[in-house]
Amino acid sequence: MRLEVICIGHASYDLVFQVDHHPEPDEKCVASNLIACGGGPAANAAVTVARLGGKAAFVGYLGRDLYGEAHLAELIREGLETKFICRGESPTPLSVVLVKPDGKRSLVNYRVTSPLAADAVEVDVLAKVALFDGHEPELSLRLLPYFHSCGTATVLDAGSLHAGTQELMFKVDYLIASRKFAAQWLGRDDPPEALSALAEKSRACAITLGEEGVIWQRDGERGALAAFPVQAVDTTGAGDIFHGAFALAIAWEFSWLEALRFASAAAALGCTKLGARPGIPYRAEVEAFLASCSL
Repeated sequence: MRLEVICIGHASYDLVFQVDHHPEPDEKCVASNLIACGGGPAANAAVTVARLGGKAAFVGYLGRDLYGEAHLAELIREGLETKFICRGESPTPLSVVLVKPDGKRSLVNYRVTSPLAADAVEVDVLAKVALFDGHEPELSLRLLPYFHSCGTATVLDAGSLHAGTQELMFKVDYLIASRKFAAQWLGRDDPPEALSALAEKSRACAITLGEEGVIWQRDGERGALAAFPVQAVDTTGAGDIFHGAFALAIAWEFSWLEALRFASAAAALGCTKLGARPGIPYRAEVEAFLASCSL
């Protein structure tokens, strides 16, 4: 089996409520819309790869419960390789997302499942790129040398600072961090300074800044990329889409700047629909969007 991208990490099930405001303490509010779908950084990234035309696999955990069955069925429909998914009796992680009309959201995640053991899954596949989100640290650290020995490029989705992302951040080829991660790691919210510090130990790194775009440094060269202007409906999952699209662009041997631009366009389109999974664009949509932006 040969894959473009294999994604290792977290899968959840999302309940996304559209509300006119985030409720205050002791306040009840009524949702105008509800979407129930699969979610999680690595799982969303894998679906992104598939919708953009790449062959992808997800490696992680899903419970044998209602949410796990529903999520697995989604991944199969998307055409993902699912043989590396570990099933168990612990509940599938669940996220409740409240989305306001301006696209800003609040999220509550419920996860009682322990991270998978290092030997929980045997991965016998060749992939051009391996994408980690840090939520399966023991398994990821065992697989990392295997991927390096196969010549697989490695990418970290550093969404927030925790044990897994700390362990992997300087062991991968491409470190793609969120503003939140950069601020947590540096100890203050100063993206340019955080980028300089990260670049001392990472050959290729970038910090995503939402509507402010992306800043990056690679092999001593530094730059910035503006965000694509869109009317945001829901920003949930934009980072997941960015990472999946970036990993696929690397697999397709795009240049560094082409990969960042491709990922930025996919993430921007993902913000125009409610829900992270429904918002993941298809390849034709991204190509048409990029063509319109270049006119």
